[in-house]
Amino acid sequence: MAKPNKKGPSKTVDVYCQSCKTQLYKYRKGGKGALVKCFKERIAQDYTLVSCTCPKCHQIFARDTLIRGVGAFKMIGGKVFFK
Repeated sequence: MAKPNKKGPSKTVDVYCQSCKTQLYKYRKGGKGALVKCFKERIAQDYTLVSCTCPKCHQIFARDTLIRGVGAFKMIGGKVFFK
């Protein structure tokens, strides 16, 4: 499998915690679909203190994993939303 494009799309989306509405990331997302995974190299700005954990309500919203040989966060369904 090919690795994802390092630079990624130019359009950024804001990723928020579903329970407390705290901003977690600014992410360069491609396409119009749901947010299933976040490649670490595409995160433009990270507002979390501990990886995959909301800084305000301390809820775990993702799992650290490797996808196509590149580090990524796999989002847990219903824990985050984006605008």
